[in-house]
Amino acid sequence: MKKLVLSVVLVNLLAACGAIHTPFDSAPAPKQNTAKTTEAEPPKVETATTADVNAKSLDNPIPEATPTAETAATDAAPKAEAVAAASAVADTTPKAESTNVDPLNDPASALSKRSVHFAFDKDAIQNDDKATIEAHGAYLAGHLNKNIRVEGNTDERGSSEYNLALGQRRANNTKKALVLAGSKPEQIEAISYGEEKPLAAGHDEASWAQNRRADINYK
Repeated sequence: MKKLVLSVVLVNLLAACGAIHTPFDSAPAPKQNTAKTTEAEPPKVETATTADVNAKSLDNPIPEATPTAETAATDAAPKAEAVAAASAVADTTPKAESTNVDPLNDPASALSKRSVHFAFDKDAIQNDDKATIEAHGAYLAGHLNKNIRVEGNTDERGSSEYNLALGQRRANNTKKALVLAGSKPEQIEAISYGEEKPLAAGHDEASWAQNRRADINYK
């Protein structure tokens, strides 16, 4: 009987011990965070590619600036100045002589005059004919393939022998003047016709003045 009682008491004690909770038993154990921690990823920055930029440019083209009156005037000013400068240069630049026209055949050229005249019984070149001498001398100097014959003439007064010699002196002095103007002596032949080839047939001073001459004839 005592054993039975003791057994019941012991069971009750064990049951009472199991029902008592200590503070440590009541505190729930902290739960471990099983979730994996990951490093914070930096925010993604979208970068525009060249293709994207070109596509956007095609979709939304930048409108061209409309030229204003002020900008048009500014652009036109340098062009106008350039045209004016070119025109000024063209005006001051001597025009090249046409290679198709020989000045020897130009009636407006000084070379169109082919005679020099002399005073009565004289063989000196007169001032009025110096421009003609200089023009022919310069032309011969620039055209060494050209040759001339200078023909001295007189009027009808005087003997034939005297006039022939006077005509030769006139031709010789004309040749000397041409050489001084630039031509070569070998380009010039000087001869005299005296009174044999008059230009004017009259017997007065006006006719005689035309016959006292030296003719420049190109060969």
